Order: sequence, then structure tokens, then C-alpha cells
Amino acid sequence: MPDMQIAIASGKGGTGKTTIATNLACHIARSGEDVQYIDCDVEEPNGHIFLKPEISKTQPVTIDTPEVDAEKCDGCGKCGQLCQYSAIVCLQETVMTFEQLCHSCGGCMLVCPTGAITAKQRQIGFFDLGTADAVKFAQGRLNIGDIHTPGLIKRVKQEAAKQGYVILDAPPGTSCPVIEAVKDADFVLLVTEPTPFGLNDLKLAVGMVRELKLPFAVAINRSDVGDDQVRRYCHRESIEIILEIPDDRRIAEAYSVGDMIVDALPEYRSRFADLYERLKVTEGQVS
Repeated sequence: MPDMQIAIASGKGGTGKTTIATNLACHIARSGEDVQYIDCDVEEPNGHIFLKPEISKTQPVTIDTPEVDAEKCDGCGKCGQLCQYSAIVCLQETVMTFEQLCHSCGGCMLVCPTGAITAKQRQIGFFDLGTADAVKFAQGRLNIGDIHTPGLIKRVKQEAAKQGYVILDAPPGTSCPVIEAVKDADFVLLVTEPTPFGLNDLKLAVGMVRELKLPFAVAINRSDVGDDQVRRYCHRESIEIILEIPDDRRIAEAYSVGDMIVDALPEYRSRFADLYERLKVTEGQVS
């Protein structure tokens, strides 16, 4: 197991997760520690834009989906009765499969009395491995139009380094892909913004990590815009705010051309250094 898995998540898109995740990974690497960045936002990965890794390995990712041998099938319908997602249905002794609905649980194969159902491999995307200076890099890329996001995230996380720090850049929201990304983390940093939308989705994200019983804290991006409702909410809920980044036009300009904050604006390095130190303190509490 790595020293610490840190998930960077948020209730909504556009809060700055990738900005914080990539800059934190760079700072940890430049501090002499082993660190890996994993882009779990497999539907639209963009960490590579900033880290600019050299990819050394690309491999397709497949999942099991049912394939029915019509000659062996007796039309009993047990497979369709079991499947909670209607991925396999028996209609007038004809079995139909819907691969996009399949969750690859294998239940239909287990209940089939004639052994008519076997596993067929179906490609859902790719994962890439590489390095960006001293940062180990991994990302998933879901096939366009596919919906098996959690399955690809699960596979990419299997490439997590065995030692050092692992930064998991989670998808936005609070649905199944996010839960798959953060569920094994030692700590979750929830990135938000001081707006009504930011507060609403932060509350959903807080509910998610509390349900998962994961330790967490909050980072406020563009912290000097909007109002103080996010800070007041965090105070009421006893949630620690461990990073604030102001609404600095220079950050947006650096972001727009794929530059890292810690490179383009050296005065912000101390903020990521402080974040790293606070996370190291947390590491001792969750290990």
C-alpha cells in the first residue's frame, strides 16, 4: 500500500480539482517524495495537459459481458429475473442482452441451469502509464459513448504505486464514478467555490464522504469572490478549510495555456507547501 492516497474531489465541475491535484503532485515530487498522479476523471481526463507526461504504456481495458448460446438455452428466464439492471431479458424463449446496461456481476452465468451464458470481453477504454519529470502518471480514457465509467476507474486504480503518495483526481459530482474513485482513499480534499452552486454541491459531497466514513477537509478556490456562505457552513459543520486560492487572473492565464501555478507564479508555491504539510499531519492520523 502507498504511504497515503489523497483523493481530490468536488460536488460540481469547474471548481479547480485538477489545478490543485496536479500542482500538489508537482510540489510533493519536488520535495523529494515519491508521488503518483492518477486521473480518475476518465470521461474527460485533462491532467496530462498540465503535467505533460511521457506515456510509456497504453493498454485496452475490457469488462465481462454475457454471451448466450441459443442452442443450450432452454428459455427458463432465470437470468432476466436475477438481473437488476435489465441487461439480460428473456422474451418468448429468446434471450436478449444489452451490454451498455451490464454491470459485469456475473450473476446471470451463475444462475443459468444449462451453462448457456458465458463471459465475453468488451472493450470500454484504455489506461495510460508514464512519467512527468518526477511524478508518476496514470490516466483512464473511456471510449466515447460508453457508460462503464466505474469499471475503468477501478482498473486504473489498480495501477496505483505501492509506495509514496498517490493523488487521485476524481470526477465531479457524487455519483457512482466518484464513489469508485474515492472509496479507498485515506483522505479526501473537497474543492469548492464560494457561490450558491458551490455551496449546494459541497453539501452533497460532504454527505457522500461522511456516508463513506472518510476523513476530509475543504479547499476553496477563487476564495475572494462570491459570499461567505461556504465558510459559515464549514464552521457550523466543524469542517476544516486547509487551502484557499484567490481569484487571480494570472492563474487563469496560466491555466489557459497548460502551465502549472507552481511554475508560472512562484509566490503560490508556499500555499501548496502548506497544504502538503497539513496533509502529512493527517497521514499520521489515518495510518
